[in-house]
Amino acid sequence: VQLQASGGGLVQAGTSLKLSCRDSRRTFSNNAVAWFRQAPGKEREFVASIPWRGGNTHYSESVEGRFTISRDLNTVYLQMNSLKPEDTAVYYCASSRFSYADSSRSSYQYWGQGTLVTVSS
Repeated sequence: VQLQASGGGLVQAGTSLKLSCRDSRRTFSNNAVAWFRQAPGKEREFVASIPWRGGNTHYSESVEGRFTISRDLNTVYLQMNSLKPEDTAVYYCASSRFSYADSSRSSYQYWGQGTLVTVSS
């Protein structure tokens, strides 16, 4: 599995951004996928996850209602609305060992290289 995250950038608070994570080896289809993020000086944290069939998405409390995770056969997306300065982080996509989606880092075996999102106030 080779995951390529893209779409990050510098935006103002209150605006939107959409991240993409492409599976170049076309092996997403049976696995749940998630987005995590890591802010400077902090641990990597769960953001959102989606099972391989779609539906039953999960979100962290900090992004619930603002972010939406979705997927197609080879790409997972993270639509981020109403961005806040505290959303500033490197965002990573990850592919799970399992078909069900959860928030545990240990469930995810393949990771993309990360894309930086910076939200200015």
